[in-house]
Amino acid sequence: MQAFLEKMVQKHRPQAGEGKVADYIPELSRQNSAALGVSVYTSNGETFSAGDCSVQYSLQSISKVITLIIALMDWGPEKVFERVGMEPTGNPFNAISDLELYSPKKPLNPMINSGALVVSSMIEGLSVEERLERVLKLVQDMSGNPDIGVDEAVYHSERATGYRNRSMAYFLKEFGVIEDVEATLELYFRQCAISVTCNDLSRMGFCLSRHGENAAGQQVIPRSLARLVKTFMVTCGMYNASGAFAIQVGIPAKSGVSGGIMASVPNRMGIGVYGPALDEKGNSYAGVRLLQDLSREWNLSIF
Repeated sequence: MQAFLEKMVQKHRPQAGEGKVADYIPELSRQNSAALGVSVYTSNGETFSAGDCSVQYSLQSISKVITLIIALMDWGPEKVFERVGMEPTGNPFNAISDLELYSPKKPLNPMINSGALVVSSMIEGLSVEERLERVLKLVQDMSGNPDIGVDEAVYHSERATGYRNRSMAYFLKEFGVIEDVEATLELYFRQCAISVTCNDLSRMGFCLSRHGENAAGQQVIPRSLARLVKTFMVTCGMYNASGAFAIQVGIPAKSGVSGGIMASVPNRMGIGVYGPALDEKGNSYAGVRLLQDLSREWNLSIF
């Protein structure tokens, strides 16, 4: 397995040149576009890593899985899905047009930016700091890494340039879907800036693969919610490339525009990938292709 991962990184690293690092968040533009790393955490407790797997990078949209879990624990599925839908979208993850076209005025799913803003607004706590601590605690519990925190440079960069997310949040406030816009945005920008490595992501994916039980054997997510969020990862987790990813790779996964991908193979393994050069849909160009090879070689598809 170790030798195969090293071979895959060597094979796919040159493909990073076909992608482009996200530059609309200035701090992300500083990433090395040629970086590629992967970690796998298996059901027998072994970790295999290759490439740039020790690099720290921000969760970005991968955090949407975490906040969805917490909102569901706070409110239950019925209340959450009164405010956000359960349908995939063919539009980009940061599109505003869906909000204008559909009635009632609620986002199509929790994995696009507008839906994630609604979900973040539902996380309970007396302050933004308390709510963020709950998000961090779940990330730490899933990964087994108590040192995970927020990358302040990424947070400030995202906060200073998040004009489209601000527009979405205020649009949703008009229809009563979000109440405290500024607190919601503050939490959202901070959750996206939580910093991890491929090893952290592989253990988080493993936790979901074990129905919410982390590597230490602790049930940190209710089994029913682990199943629910993995379904969203399959249908919506790779933005508007989710259908193609389901066909070509066939495992629950969630990507972020920092180049991270968290993948979960039920009862078998968690996989963390880092490749900051993105394709036109916002997914890691080389990372997706590496996962295609892993799925084919190891017969990982759930279908």
